[in-house]
Amino acid sequence: MKFTLPAFVTLFITLFITLFISISLAAEPLRLSQPVATNATSETFGIELNTDLPMVSLSTLAKESKEYVGKSFQLETKISKVCQKKGCFFIAQQNEHIIRVSFKDYSFFVPTDSSGKTVILAGQLIQKKMTQKQAKHFNSDLQSNSDSIKPGVVYEIVANSVQIPLT
Repeated sequence: MKFTLPAFVTLFITLFITLFISISLAAEPLRLSQPVATNATSETFGIELNTDLPMVSLSTLAKESKEYVGKSFQLETKISKVCQKKGCFFIAQQNEHIIRVSFKDYSFFVPTDSSGKTVILAGQLIQKKMTQKQAKHFNSDLQSNSDSIKPGVVYEIVANSVQIPLT
């Protein structure tokens, strides 16, 4: 089959446009859950934020983990990384303290472009055993290797509410 120059140019342009559209669509953030509350500065996912809960810091949770297991609290923290497949978990970070945050009953997700934002969440600390397979799966979903996700006994926050600033 012989290609003429105009046919080759048309084919090249078609392939370029297809590739450009694919890359553009892949870069779109996912929003698989709708906010339950929105105001001028933030959106809340999950259930409405219970501001009556005691506020703790990530460093306190890290230092006194056993004392906080199963207790409800609020936490203001920076999102270091978000699951890029669905927004079904994120890595919270304050200075050197890092912890995985999942969502109660897998009932909501956060936008995949939430990394770098400082959020307020309400939830509970749990202790669980993470397998090598789970750690590999979570790191794949983050599209990176996070030091916070490794096999063994780990602490994790199960959030029922996450308030994310709009900017």
